[in-house]
Amino acid sequence: MQMQRTVRHPGFIGSSLIVAPVLTALSLSGCGDSLNAPTAAPLTCTQLVGKTVPAASIGLPTTGATVTAATTMPASGTGAQAVGEYCLVSGAINPVDTSAPQIEFQIAMPTAWNNKIMMFGGGGYDGTIPAPTGNVPAGPTAQLTPLGRGYATFASDSGHQANALGSEDGSFGVNDEAINNFDGDALKKTRDVAVFLIDARYAVKAPKRAYFAGGSSGGREALAVVQRWPQDWDGSIVLYPAWAAASLDLQFGRITRALAAPGAYLDQPKRKVLLNAVLATCDTLDGVADGLISNVAACNATFNPSTAMLNGSPLRCAGGTDTGDTCLSDAQISALNVYNTPITFSYSLASGETQYPGFNIYGADLGIVNASALQPTVTTLAMGTSQPASPMPTTAPYLSVFWDQWIRYFVTRDPSYNSLTVDPQNPGSLQARISQLTGLQDVNKTDLSAFNAKGGKILMAHGMSDALVSTRSTEQYYQRLQSTMGASTVANFVRFYEIPGYGHAVSSVFNASWDSLTTLENWVEKGVAPPAQTVADTAGVPGRTRPLCEYPTFPRYSGSGDVNTASSFTCATQ
Repeated sequence: MQMQRTVRHPGFIGSSLIVAPVLTALSLSGCGDSLNAPTAAPLTCTQLVGKTVPAASIGLPTTGATVTAATTMPASGTGAQAVGEYCLVSGAINPVDTSAPQIEFQIAMPTAWNNKIMMFGGGGYDGTIPAPTGNVPAGPTAQLTPLGRGYATFASDSGHQANALGSEDGSFGVNDEAINNFDGDALKKTRDVAVFLIDARYAVKAPKRAYFAGGSSGGREALAVVQRWPQDWDGSIVLYPAWAAASLDLQFGRITRALAAPGAYLDQPKRKVLLNAVLATCDTLDGVADGLISNVAACNATFNPSTAMLNGSPLRCAGGTDTGDTCLSDAQISALNVYNTPITFSYSLASGETQYPGFNIYGADLGIVNASALQPTVTTLAMGTSQPASPMPTTAPYLSVFWDQWIRYFVTRDPSYNSLTVDPQNPGSLQARISQLTGLQDVNKTDLSAFNAKGGKILMAHGMSDALVSTRSTEQYYQRLQSTMGASTVANFVRFYEIPGYGHAVSSVFNASWDSLTTLENWVEKGVAPPAQTVADTAGVPGRTRPLCEYPTFPRYSGSGDVNTASSFTCATQ
């Protein structure tokens, strides 16, 4: 989930070489590649204006697509920021249901193309087009962007256009086709349209390599494409994925109702007191006091807000009654315990999910005050600045606004419905609709044999301090992959890493920078399995590094050496 109240999802993201088109046979897995083959001569950027893509060239039902604009953009930037000349294409994919919104998309086609494509995922409820000139999530600024490397890059708004709530706008949920597009159908439609137009532009049949990159809802999308259309993709970069989207919404509802209880909401000074208490208990569990809680499993097992101490005083207010910003009341501790624990479902869900885990909130930045320019985004994506209520304030926790929109537009389709009256564990008359939505929105297939068989690779990472999409949920998905396919098979095509101190998409504690794209290219294209990886911090202590440890290991200090250098740490289990 990712917001765009005023903030966008961070980290999204000469003459051309012309070869003769190669006509391939129609295949079920890639009908968009083979029907209506492009003309033998490549098209100029200007000639793409008005170009149509017939519905038959798109692998899911539409009424075709049209290019509405195509502009040649000059080369710009220097060094790692350099981007060569490219053609920026805008267009729309038309729905079957005339009352449904279009899917709006953009494609950046470099003049010097490397014969590869990159699709970017969105965030939250989507509704805007991630910039095709952008980077992969957590991509380093010291490395060229995908477009700068010569990729043809593209993205869509997932099939609706957001209102002033940005990525928190769920109002499109009143339309079935719009929901299906958001839940994944727009990914296939956009990919097929983009490949058709890229084929036409370069007169080269089918890109040599195809990659997807996304975080949050975009991470869900990055898993959806390899689960549903494995033959279309060679690799996927998956960060902090909201893969069990509807089950997560139900957990959002449980947490929202807890935070809405009288006296339960933590203001920003109380969040700072909580974080300081957690650091006092857990910071050295990784071998060194460095401001990062890396041994999160031990911290979760050790820290208890009811008994924790800070500077010699209990964290819990005397008698459990709120006595100010130096302690936590019993009502606030109760809400935190809900946030930290799983929601379990006593009724059947169409997706088969039975729970959604709690969050690593002990040690997470829940939205405290500091001078970092990133902090307003961190606060918005965590606990916001207003207690959940009805009507839901736009400054309430992002998860609460998200839940409220889901209930009002996806579930009840009643814009005036009070979402706080819905108990996600006992939804009564809404149970059947909620179950149906989980079948659409929980992207939980764990047999990825087809993707593995074709040589596809997945790089997956999640911050250990994510307060919006549970790190434990990604751990569960990875464990399920291993259970379904076998650990040795999964090791052949998946790597999953966890990043200490990293919150959701952006962090002023440890803002991750990782060159995942080069690692993925080498694995897919050269058969070089990922070597030991390093992740850098760009905000908390700019320039410090840590080993990027494969789950379930974490960076443990070796006992000597610079605390800000990865070489002073090893990946350990305890």
